[in-house]
Amino acid sequence: MPEQPANVRAGNFLEVPLGYTPEMAQIEAKRCIQCKKPACVEGCPVGVQIPEFLRLLREGSFVNAIQKIKETNALPAICGRVCPQESQCESKCILGKKSEPVAIGRCERFAADYERQNDSVKIPQKQPPNNQKIAIVGAGPAGLTVAGDMILSGYEVTVFEAFHRPGGVLMYGIPEFRLPKTIVEHEVGYLIRLGVRMELNQVIGKTITVEELLDDFDAVFIGVGAGLPMFLNLPGEDLGGVYSANEYLTRSNLMKAYQFPKYDTPIIRGRNVCVIGGGNVAMDAARTAVRLGAESVKIVYRRSRTELPARTEEIHHAEEEGIEFLFLTNPQQYLGNKQGKIRAIICDKMELGEPDVSGRRRPVKIPDSAFELQADCVIVAVGALANPLLTKSTPGLELNQRGYIIADENGRTSRPRVWAGGDIVTGSATVILAMGAGRTAAKDMNTFLQQHSQTWQ
Repeated sequence: MPEQPANVRAGNFLEVPLGYTPEMAQIEAKRCIQCKKPACVEGCPVGVQIPEFLRLLREGSFVNAIQKIKETNALPAICGRVCPQESQCESKCILGKKSEPVAIGRCERFAADYERQNDSVKIPQKQPPNNQKIAIVGAGPAGLTVAGDMILSGYEVTVFEAFHRPGGVLMYGIPEFRLPKTIVEHEVGYLIRLGVRMELNQVIGKTITVEELLDDFDAVFIGVGAGLPMFLNLPGEDLGGVYSANEYLTRSNLMKAYQFPKYDTPIIRGRNVCVIGGGNVAMDAARTAVRLGAESVKIVYRRSRTELPARTEEIHHAEEEGIEFLFLTNPQQYLGNKQGKIRAIICDKMELGEPDVSGRRRPVKIPDSAFELQADCVIVAVGALANPLLTKSTPGLELNQRGYIIADENGRTSRPRVWAGGDIVTGSATVILAMGAGRTAAKDMNTFLQQHSQTWQ
């Protein structure tokens, strides 16, 4: 796929991949051999009928192709950009055994972009109204998926979102250069056109409780994500210039700090930036720091390159943009200056020992290996936790030891008529897995509400 050159894109927040032309999309779609038992569909958490949409794409029926995708995926332009297809649908493609798998994600992105750019969006026919109301808490990938499925099934759907813009992590977490916010706005706008109602600036657990929602709605879905910042509890963590990735990316993405002075959101534009962690969020933070003018950006990761959890494409783009990786390196302490701001990190060198519970080899400290790493901005991207605001205000909602909601295979929680899915159940995961959980919950919710005699557990 064509993309901006690294030396150009490092100085702007425009999208990096430029997308397929119609000719390129058709050529790629023709590589699909139309398997009778398509394993790619099994690898898709929302069950997109991949061979069928690729066949339509190959034939030049671009609008029909996107309609086929939308039968099971309400957010195709987003999924085509941020889903880890290489470990899901594309990993199952039979062509990948001897050569490159079909670029399913890039084809999905093309179909969605074609529909939007040519104003070809069609509103599907909905089931007749059934006079039942659904409340969805959180306008992220899981909640939006439930909204899309339930509105088509004849329900009245209201989404309650804490922020002033819907989209969840799609809006506050993923940078503009990877997922333009106009794309998110368009996908949300499609749901609004279907009839979904958005209630913004509603912090459930404060402005309204789940208990109160259950008085007014027939069912509630909780999809609030895992938005509580996680730190390493190191000395000096309270120094100025030490951010959680949540705050750093929210300031830049949702609050538009990168568009100063049009937006006056403050953000530290460090010269020597260090990002702690090795996932997609770490890559997003590091690549954002480059675009905010940093002279040096380093990713500090305690394991080796082999264990990096970030997508291969994100690592590749980060390296192209001049970001340095310090592998087998673990921070131990932050050092500050007289003004109380970060000036350096004390790090230890590590080596890999036996595998831990994650299956990855455990990093072990090398004795007497400590060294000082200069930094005037540190971004901690080591994961996120469940925000307890909603869960603590909801009696009878069972949680696990880490504070995540316990839900069964259908998304049912311990509270009758309350479902949950996405990161608030699994912990930090991917957009498409959250959407898959939303689809599963929506299906079970519909079944339960239509069979009034059905027991809860």
